[in-house]
Amino acid sequence: MKTIKAPDYNPVKPTYVLPPNACDAHCHIFGPEAEFPFAATSTYKPADAPKAMLRSLHAHIGITRAVLVQASCHGTDNRAMLDAIADSNDTYRGVAMVDGTVTDEELRELHAGGVRGVRFNFVRHLGGAPDLDTFFGIVNRIKDLGWHVVLHLDSADILTYSSLLDAIPVPFIIDHMGRAKVADGVEQAPFQSLLALMRNNPRAWVKISGSERISAAGAPFRDAIPFAAQLIAAAPDRVLWGTDFPHPNITGDMPNDGELVNLFAEMCPDEALRHQILVDNPDRLYWRS
Repeated sequence: MKTIKAPDYNPVKPTYVLPPNACDAHCHIFGPEAEFPFAATSTYKPADAPKAMLRSLHAHIGITRAVLVQASCHGTDNRAMLDAIADSNDTYRGVAMVDGTVTDEELRELHAGGVRGVRFNFVRHLGGAPDLDTFFGIVNRIKDLGWHVVLHLDSADILTYSSLLDAIPVPFIIDHMGRAKVADGVEQAPFQSLLALMRNNPRAWVKISGSERISAAGAPFRDAIPFAAQLIAAAPDRVLWGTDFPHPNITGDMPNDGELVNLFAEMCPDEALRHQILVDNPDRLYWRS
């Protein structure tokens, strides 16, 4: 198990002031390991990033609400995430990781605990697609709960999985702008496939997060702005934004979360659209069910 970089513990104060009820729609809780051990199957060991750290960061940069996304270092043990949600005074929601053994009762318990979706990895170098019978079995069971599914999926594989995406009966979210490679430009076929998906499938959502994962230029990752801007233009009512704090498995420049807020403001200069992405869209997906 490799030890990965810790986040930047000194976020700047953003110059862009986020609106009330702004939501960080993609962030993580790690540990503390002494209370919530990391999974034996995890390929990496992060520094502790407990709920108090996330709450302090959000207070500093102006975020009111958050969606906690279960990461592979905790596997299907969602306890750290559920503990943070329970302590949030209804300002947190969660996206869980589950496997084929999960029962309907356990899904209902997750719902009562603030979970509103499940996440699956399709990225090749992280193990590739899950068992598709298990995938659709779970997706069909969460439909009645009003949940959605989050897909960690490279835009290069959108055409490969086009039939699968068309068959998903619930809203689904593509993480991190489909991990499109900025160096290949906005006209590249994988990114154009993502744009077409957003324009043509009303169940498709996307997160304009992870600029540090797709950037070719490094911090402050401004080369990702045209990609985010085109995704916003394609489907402004189905776009979410998130920090991805504490930024697991970053190999390049570690982002500063205050600077990421300013980067979002550059991605979306229109204040009405900013409010839609930061407040209205996450409210509709996470707080109305």
